[in-house]
Amino acid sequence: MNEEPGRIRITAEDLEQVAIAGPADAPLAEVSAPGTETASRTYGNIRDTASAELPQAEGKGKLFLRSWFYLGAAGLLGALAGWGVVEPFFQDGLESNWADLLMIPSVVAALCTGCAMAESVVERSTRKALIRGTIALGLGIPLGFIFNFLANIFYNILLAIVAGSGTLTPESPAWWACRALAWVLFGASAGLVYGVVGLSGKKLLYGLLGGMLGAGIGGVLFDPIAMAMDSGALSRGVGFGLFGLATGVAIGLVESALKDRWLYVSAGPLAGKQFILYKPLTTLGRSQGCDIYLFKDLAIQELHATFEMRGSRVWVVAHGPVYASGQPIKQKLLENRELLRIGRYSFLYQERQRQ
Repeated sequence: MNEEPGRIRITAEDLEQVAIAGPADAPLAEVSAPGTETASRTYGNIRDTASAELPQAEGKGKLFLRSWFYLGAAGLLGALAGWGVVEPFFQDGLESNWADLLMIPSVVAALCTGCAMAESVVERSTRKALIRGTIALGLGIPLGFIFNFLANIFYNILLAIVAGSGTLTPESPAWWACRALAWVLFGASAGLVYGVVGLSGKKLLYGLLGGMLGAGIGGVLFDPIAMAMDSGALSRGVGFGLFGLATGVAIGLVESALKDRWLYVSAGPLAGKQFILYKPLTTLGRSQGCDIYLFKDLAIQELHATFEMRGSRVWVVAHGPVYASGQPIKQKLLENRELLRIGRYSFLYQERQRQ
């Protein structure tokens, strides 16, 4: 039979010479041009990429999910709220009136409340935010009066000491330093409340260190700001706002710098957020009573997993589906930079490397 031009004729003998390929998910090798040397390279398969998605590098994600940002914003708004409540009744030029006595305690109480609620607000846990805010306000009001009393005594002692060595005026940097050292106590109160509502000794310590550092920065800038502005009310607002901002930012930075074990959210609605593992037992789930509250995922159980400190190591215990490095687990000792998948969330477990 004559073959038609342009057509390819396949016979039974041709089919017998065809080699059958291996399994569909076998790795692929790179093919090179004829006559060149080649080394086969494995590219993986579809199952590999489906089982574990690559985590984002830490530090990426939404800016407002970083602790120094949301604590700084909460400190700023809290301090401004405390100042705004009392400022309409404040009268410049008087030696002392009730508004003068209430100004600092009001700022401190509102600052404590803002910092205590900030993390829960970011996590969209309304119930936890209200509970923490109520506790913080109850602690912040008496602490504001106590620390204001102590700070005034300390401030006057420092001024007397510095004045003994020479002329002292509000334009003098030594005056500013005295205020900064006295205001450290106000930052300590914010850090103290932050740790108490977090039910963690380490969180309390980091809060104290950060709060004292930030309040000192805000205190040293308060008088220069007041001198640069004609309006007493405006200068107080800017000064107290900066004080609150610096206190919140410093708490977040110190907390982040000193953490030793944490979960970084690499995928999901909270991508970019980090959860520091402070407590011997940290709970995770869809319940707002959990330490780590995960929203927008009905596949996550009320109590989905716990992270347990056993000696110096962290174990994850699954109460619902949990995947570690793409494999389902019931419980597992976590290794540094291990990837966990829980519902639509991915977490990168990290721990500080000790020398």
